Amino acid sequence: MNLIITCARHMEPEASEEICAILEKMGDPKASATITDMPGILTVQTMLDPFVIIRDTHQKICDEPWHIRYCLRMIPIQNTTKTDIKEIEKCVDSIREKILEKDTYRISIEKRNSNVSSQELITNIAGIIPNKVSLENPDKTILIEILGSITGIAITQKGDVLSVEKTKRSLSE
Repeated sequence: MNLIITCARHMEPEASEEICAILEKMGDPKASATITDMPGILTVQTMLDPFVIIRDTHQKICDEPWHIRYCLRMIPIQNTTKTDIKEIEKCVDSIREKILEKDTYRISIEKRNSNVSSQELITNIAGIIPNKVSLENPDKTILIEILGSITGIAITQKGDVLSVEKTKRSLSE
């Protein structure tokens, strides 16, 4: 998976069709969306860059707000691993060069169907990243999305996670 989509409960099939149609228009006719056993969560596998998908989708919403009806959030994923503290730590370590020396960061964890200790995970990851932490206004966010036995990880910055509702709301202001 390289993209997580959230939608309203019981709207997963519609969100799946919607994201696949969007990705086909962007140039990936073979993209696949999988409805997980967690309500309102889909995982997507595409050959396209998830950050480009999010940027282009944001622009599409600004141009045509009615274009997206079922997808609520789009979360990019750069790496996946099994849900295990040591494996997640290794995975974060493998992409930590995306945090520049001067960057501040925070760790954001969303757990679904998992008993992994968030505190232990944060402590271990903070031990391998020497940069300053900024909880209020970080340059980068280490995003850890735990979906049961699979974990998706990305190092993001402001605007890399798309909230369709917030984007639409900002248009009316």
